[in-house]
Amino acid sequence: MTSAQKPAILDGVRVIDLTSVVFGPLATQMLGDLGADVIKVEGPDGDLLRQVQPSRNKLMGAAFLGANRNKRSVVLDLKTQADRDRLQKLLAEADVMISSIRPAALARLSLDPDSLRRANPNLITVSATGYGQDGPYAAKPAFDDIVQSVSGLASLATLRDPEAAPEYAPTILADKLGGVTAAYAIMAALFHRERTGEAQHVEVPMFETLASFLLAEHMDAATFEEKPQDFGYARMLVPHRRPVQTADGYITLLPYTNMQWARFFKAVGRDDMLDHPWVTDMDVRSRNIGAVYDMVAQLALTRTTDDWLAMMEDADIPAMPVRNLADLPSDPHLAATGFFQQVDHPTEGGIWTTQPPVRFSATPARHDYRPAPRLGEHSDEILGPDKA
Repeated sequence: MTSAQKPAILDGVRVIDLTSVVFGPLATQMLGDLGADVIKVEGPDGDLLRQVQPSRNKLMGAAFLGANRNKRSVVLDLKTQADRDRLQKLLAEADVMISSIRPAALARLSLDPDSLRRANPNLITVSATGYGQDGPYAAKPAFDDIVQSVSGLASLATLRDPEAAPEYAPTILADKLGGVTAAYAIMAALFHRERTGEAQHVEVPMFETLASFLLAEHMDAATFEEKPQDFGYARMLVPHRRPVQTADGYITLLPYTNMQWARFFKAVGRDDMLDHPWVTDMDVRSRNIGAVYDMVAQLALTRTTDDWLAMMEDADIPAMPVRNLADLPSDPHLAATGFFQQVDHPTEGGIWTTQPPVRFSATPARHDYRPAPRLGEHSDEILGPDKA
C-alpha cells in the first residue's frame, strides 16, 4: 500500500462544524487534513469568511479557501424547526460537534452539551468561545483584534517603549492560535473517549488561550512576586532585538549559548570578547542584552548577507536572511519539501495551497483530498435531495 492509499489517522471520525470565520474553521480543517469527515453547517448566507476578498467567484474568497479544505458543506437555517431536526439527525451519528455560536444561544436551540449527549452519549461537544464561560466576560462578543487588545498582545510594544502606541500583530494570531488549540483539544478528547468510552464537553476560549500563550515567557519576574506586576521577558523587549542590516540587506543573527557567542566573536575577529562576561556568563549577558545586540548590529554592516550566512554556517550559529512572504514560494527548503501545492478546484480553477506541516509516517495528512466547498454543495449528498 502506498502512502497515498494509507488511511489517515482520523478516518471514520465525523465532525459537525458550526463555526465560522477562522478560529473554528482552522481547527476543523486540521482535523479534515487528518482524515476526519468534517460537515460544515452554514446558514443560508454562508460563512462570513466566504465574502472576504479577493475572490474569483462570489462566496469563494481566498481566505475561505485557505481555512476550509477537506470539508463538506450543508445549508441549514437553524431558525426553523425542520432544519434543527435535520441537524439533530446529523449529530446523532457524529463524534464531535464544534460551535462558535454563543452557549446561551445554543441552549435556546436545545444544542447545549447536556441535551446533545442525552441523544448521543458518544458525542464530544466543543465550544469555541471568546471568553471562558465562568467569568464576567462570558457573554461578550469577541474577534481577533478584540482579544489581541484585552490579552495584552497589542500593548507589548509599550513594555519596550512606554510612549509607543498599542498595535495589533499583522496577522489574526488570536483566531489561529485558538484554532490550533481547539484541534489538539479535540484530539485529546477523542483519545480520552477511546481509552475510557467517556465523551465530554470541551471549552476553548480565545482570551485565556492567547493570554496563556503570551505569559509562557512574559510572566517573567511576576512569577515570584506576592502580587504579580513585573511582567515582560527582557530579551524579547529590548529595542535592539530586531533583524540587523547588512551591507546589502537584512539578516537575523542569533548566537544564544555561551559557546555560540564565543564562536561568533572569534569568527568576526573579536578575540578580545572571548573572556568578556557578556560571552562567558549568560546572566550578565541577559542583563546587558541590548548592548550585546547593538554590537551585533554594528558588526552586521561590515559584510553582505551571503557572507554572513556562509560565516555563520561554518561557525554553526543560527542565522537566516529576512524574507518577505512573496519570497517563500522560491525558498529552496520549501520547494524541496513540496510545501506549496497548486490544486485544481472544480469552480475556482488552479489555486495555491500549502501542505499540512506535520508529517506522519504511517497515517499521512492530506492537503488536496477535498477542496473547500461551495455553499451547500453537499446538502443533497448528506441530507438527501428532499432534506427529509
